[in-house]
Formats: sequence, C-alpha cells, structure tokens
Amino acid sequence: MPSLINTEVKPFSTTAFHNGKFVPVTEADLKGKWSVFFFYPADFTFVCPTELGDLADNYAAFQKLGVEIYSVSTDTHFTHKAWHDTSETIAKLKYPMLGDPTQAISRNFGVLIEEAGLAERGTFVIDPSGRIQIIEINAGGIGRNAEELLRKVKAAQYVANHPGEVCPAKWKEGEATLAPSLDLVGKI
Repeated sequence: MPSLINTEVKPFSTTAFHNGKFVPVTEADLKGKWSVFFFYPADFTFVCPTELGDLADNYAAFQKLGVEIYSVSTDTHFTHKAWHDTSETIAKLKYPMLGDPTQAISRNFGVLIEEAGLAERGTFVIDPSGRIQIIEINAGGIGRNAEELLRKVKAAQYVANHPGEVCPAKWKEGEATLAPSLDLVGKI
C-alpha cells in the first residue's frame, strides 16, 4: 500500500455526534485548521474508552493549538450517542465522534480491517491544507498516548511554520531544532 503522507484527505460525508447533536462532517470541515483523525475499533469496548478519555483530558491543549480532534469508528452516530449517554468516560468528550457505518472513511485512510468491519487504531494528523502529515497505526491491544500525540502535533506545526528546519527525536516545544545541510552530514 502506498504511503498516505502528504496526500490530501479523500472526499467523505458523514454524521457525527458532537455536543449533544448530530452534525454533518465532510473533508471541507478540515480545511484551514489542523485536525487529528483518531480511529478506534468500536464503541462499548475496552482500550477504546481509555484512549478517548485521555484525548478528552487533553482536548483543551489541542484546541489551544487550533487543532480539532475527530474520533472515528465504524459505529453509527446513534451508537456514539448511546455510549456518550451511558459512560462517564465518554461523557467527557467535547470533540466530534464520527460515524463510519459504510466503512468508506476507514477504507480511505487504509485502517479498515475488512474481515471484521472495524478500524485499526489509526492516528492521522492533517494540516490546514487537508494533507496528512503524521500517521501512526497501533495493534488492537496497544493504547495510544494523547500527550505524545500533542508533542507530535507541535512538531508538525513547527516544521510547517519554519521551512528549512526539522525536529529531532524527542523534540519538545522550545528545544533546539536542526537545519539540514551539507555541514551536518556525519556530524550528528
């Protein structure tokens, strides 16, 4: 499968459960701001609520950076509402929960487990032009860390705003970056 890095998000149209309402969401909603698509296998499961709760606990930090979070599973927006209404953890969510019952979005991002009809644990950071800048896919039993995702988003934003600079391993906001050049070859 070819890499999706630097490719534009394919057109989609779906319904999300967001702030007590059902709202339409399309790829056009991603333009002009940073976005994270956070795929997970299914509502009412085990690792998924821990991840979504972790994102909820860090949502204000993402919003401060101008980033919208979109959680996505192959469940419907109705199932998202039911889960939101019955789980203390999921009730904390302030970001949109996208339904993907046709599996088109999961398939477009390359995270659909065809034989199960579920999405892998895929994380995609999308820049304001609608292009994918970061991809991370975890096996089903391995939960993700919102603080590490936040660090990666900051690095992606820094690189986008500072052409000619790159962020080294474990880079954190305010730390030194690198300016790739012939002078650095073999000296790092």
